[in-house]
Amino acid sequence: MPSPFATLLHPTRTTPPPVAIDLERVVLVGTGIWGLALLVTGVLVATGELEWDIVWVCATGVVLGLLGAAWARRNRPAPPVVPTDAPPAQP
Repeated sequence: MPSPFATLLHPTRTTPPPVAIDLERVVLVGTGIWGLALLVTGVLVATGELEWDIVWVCATGVVLGLLGAAWARRNRPAPPVVPTDAPPAQP
């Protein structure tokens, strides 16, 4: 007879299906936030409040975000094939 703790130690679950999201949109939103941070830090550097180091960090975030958006667009999953109920056309 199995121990009552066996199910607690080794539960059996089915994995949920993956959530369908638009990865390119998510990356572009993050890139936009980096762009806003770049604008703010650029103004702060112009007023003498910050050094240039933080501006380069934000610029790197924008560049990497744009590369990530291009990657997401190129590796987008294929749209699902929807079967039609119509019979094939006869030649």
